[in-house]
Parts: sequence; C-alpha cells; structure tokens
Amino acid sequence: MPPGLNTGDSAWVLVSTAMVLLMTPGLAFFYGGMVRAQNVLSMLFMSFVSISLVTVVWFAYGYGLVFGPDVGGVGLIGFGDLRFSDITPSMLHGQVPTYAFALFQLTFAIITVALISGSVAGRTRIAPWMVFSVIWVTLVYFPIAHWVFDPAGWISKWGVLDFAGGLVVELNSGMAGLALAVALGPSVRFRRKEPPQPSNIPFVMIGLGLLWFGWFGFNAGSAMTDGRVAVNAFLNTMIAGAVGMLTWLIIEWFRYRHFTRLGSATGALAGLVAITPSCAYVNVEGALVIGVVAAVVVSFAVTWKLVLGYDDTLDVVGVHGAGGVVGTVLIGLFATGVTASTTKGLLYGGSIALLGKQIVAVLVVAVYSFVVTYLIGKVVDRLLRMRETEEEQLAGSDEQFGSEA
Repeated sequence: MPPGLNTGDSAWVLVSTAMVLLMTPGLAFFYGGMVRAQNVLSMLFMSFVSISLVTVVWFAYGYGLVFGPDVGGVGLIGFGDLRFSDITPSMLHGQVPTYAFALFQLTFAIITVALISGSVAGRTRIAPWMVFSVIWVTLVYFPIAHWVFDPAGWISKWGVLDFAGGLVVELNSGMAGLALAVALGPSVRFRRKEPPQPSNIPFVMIGLGLLWFGWFGFNAGSAMTDGRVAVNAFLNTMIAGAVGMLTWLIIEWFRYRHFTRLGSATGALAGLVAITPSCAYVNVEGALVIGVVAAVVVSFAVTWKLVLGYDDTLDVVGVHGAGGVVGTVLIGLFATGVTASTTKGLLYGGSIALLGKQIVAVLVVAVYSFVVTYLIGKVVDRLLRMRETEEEQLAGSDEQFGSEA
C-alpha cells in the first residue's frame, strides 16, 4: 500500500467514477425518449460511442494536456504523461491513486461530448460526428478543463470557483451545442415549425433517474474525499434537483394550467445543472435559491431558439448553457466561505471581486467554446458532410444503421 493512500477516499472516488459513467447511458435514454421514433437508435449510439472515443483519446494524450505540467507557466495547456506512460498504479493524486483520479476526470469529458449531440439530434451523420467529437474534445474540452480543473490553469489560479464543472461541462457543452447548431443550420422540421415529437416519455424519466443518481457522484465525488465537503455537495445536489422540478411544475401551472412529465424532468435537470459548480460552496438555503432561479431562467431560455431561429433540438443551450451560467455566477452571491473554499460571496460578507471573476470566466469560456466549435463544425461538415440531407432527415437518422434500424 503506497504511503499516504486513504482507502476510504479511494473507494468513494471509484464508486463515484462508476456513477458518473452511468450518466452517459442515462443521457442516451433521456435524449432517446425526446426524439422521434426514427431517431432513437442514432441518439443512443451517439452517447455510447462517446464513451469509447473519448476514453481512447484521454489515455493517449488528453490526461497529459489537462493535468500535465503547464506549458510556459501561463495556465493555458498542460503537456506530459502522454499515453499515460509516466503514471504507475502506486502514484497518488492527493490521497487517492492517480489511476482513480484520471478515470474520474475521464467520465466528465465523456458526458460533455455526449451532451452536445442533443443540439443537432436528427440531422447529423454518425461517422462525421465521431470525427467531430475527437477534434472537439482535443481543441475545446481539454484546454478549458486545464484552465479550470488543474491548479496551474489560469482560471483556477485567478480564484474562480467551479467545483464540479459548471464552466467545463455545462456552459461548455451549451455553447458548443449552440455553435454546432448554427454551423449545421436548422433541420427541415424546425424550418417547417413542426412541434417536437417525443417518442418515449418513460425513456426520458428513466434517463432522468440515472442522471440524478450519477449526479451525486459527479458533484460529491469531485471532493476526492468522503468527508464533509462531499456530504455538503451531496445534500445540495438533492435539494437543487428537487426544487428545480417543483418550480418548473409551478411555472407550467401558471402558464398552461397543467403539468407535463417532460417539463418536470427538465426542471429537475435545470436544478442539477446549476448546482454543479456551486454545490460545495453554498449552504442549504443557497442550494434552494439556485434551484428556483435555475428553473425560472431555463424555462425562458429554452424558448430563445424560437425567437432567434437556431435549432437547438433538445435544448442543450437552454438547459446546460443557461443553467451553467446561473450556477457559476450565483457563487459570487451565495458562497459561504465555510466548506470547500474560504472565499465568501457578496451575501455572506465577501467582496464584489468574486462575482466579477465568475462573470468574466463565464464570458471567456462561452466565447472560446462557441468560436472554436463553430469552426470545427464548419470544417468537418465541409470535408465529410456532417449534416444529413433533407431526404435523410425525413427518413430518420436510424436509417444509417441499415437492417438494425
């Protein structure tokens, strides 16, 4: 046993890793139930193939770009541990094996790629999507993850707080989804203003359950310990998700005088997204407010596409983009300075500096993710025809799988 190894913490990180990995199949069901019946198989596959693609890339060079020695000391990118060749089973990251830490971080990269697929559901060819995924995770996810998650990253060193990926996963996937949706253009059905046709609401609810379960590993596992920070994150995750669901139902009642199952799932997801960056920094009251605000903001954000004309098919921008902004910015107000950080938000006696840093970080990550993703999408579409033809869209993406469809 390596000196300094904490077996309890190591066990918690390994369990959390499995929980977060389960979120990607959960997302596959969530997305699969929201699309037309002719697109279910392709949505399931786009999530599952992300597991294989990102895993290979992560251990080939991704871990080294994110957590390797910082290049030039400026906090932009790491470089080292390529092919994972310099890492041994006895090496530790804090009090847990580096293997366990690397696997845990891998699951974050996987689900971020899978999330983007929802923005272009029903109009994307599978092979070009796979090429896009490898390029995107290399040029967008790895640099942003280094900025935020690695202590040498410039956003981390600057004092911005993001406990479990509000910037890296949520905002990043939302802005990437927006960029790709714009790059590929709207689908035939969006131009015709046809209403959405969810094929399987039970799939959506099963997906939500798996996502919610995995989110406890996502947030509480980011503590890298089974102590009070993890417990605080776990509790706040539960509260924000529950409050988000109830708030959305109240909004629906006042708007339409009835509830929807899809709306309740979206509300819960909004709360879970928003609490992700803030779960270890706020108390119960903060989590409750964040869940409410997230549901309200997201309920409006999912309608922006109808006004602005971008086809974000499964509301990746509205839920993950807007929800990520809410959770990241509100840290500047509700951080208590008690658990994972001593930095306090405005409402707990802190200065306005933290709020300013949170807003700047949101803007920088949003712009970088959007611009680079748009360019990648345009190039891949130009070279490999990523967008399906109108005939292919009307037939359904599952036709790509031949006799299996």
